[in-house]
Amino acid sequence: MFTGIVEELGTVGSIAHGAESAVLRIEGPLVASDTVHGASISVNGVCLTVISHDAAGFSVDVMAETLSRSSLGSLRAGDRVNLERAMAVSSRFGGHIVQGHVDGTSTVTDRVRGDRWEVVTFTLPDALARYVVEKGSITVDGVSLTVSALGPATFSVSLIPTTLELTTLGRKGVGDHVNLEVDVLAKYVERLLGYAAATTEES
Repeated sequence: MFTGIVEELGTVGSIAHGAESAVLRIEGPLVASDTVHGASISVNGVCLTVISHDAAGFSVDVMAETLSRSSLGSLRAGDRVNLERAMAVSSRFGGHIVQGHVDGTSTVTDRVRGDRWEVVTFTLPDALARYVVEKGSITVDGVSLTVSALGPATFSVSLIPTTLELTTLGRKGVGDHVNLEVDVLAKYVERLLGYAAATTEES
């Protein structure tokens, strides 16, 4: 479980590609400082398991399913990534419930600069649109954000200086791809309502 509050901007040190998988080496001394084998770390919003680590960083396995369903498959050595350790029970809940299970990918379509902030607009896949509401929560590349506006097939977020500086979202340009995770509570509500309706029809 994560909260979508990025702790560190890491760097992809190396990528070892296999036939249907890859091993990523991520340089990130802060998140590596107390990690252990088997720990969960969110990398651009994807929950990955640590297979080795040292003081400077850690390595993770990435399966074919993850490579194909997230933007991790397009990473290259030297790319920056958002990192967050799994939430401790005693932690403050600064963002929202984030599982690290990517629901889909999106593309940056526009950036509008303000005096100290930016409004960034992304495509919204049809399959995810029903889970996204204005002023609701969404995770973009592992960052917990509030939806500031909705279009027919887009959504926008307003990024404060801290988010622009401390996450990859400050560096994303038009056409760049990002990972999306919608609010899991919306998916549970949909499932419960659908199950209740089906049960009522059967009875």
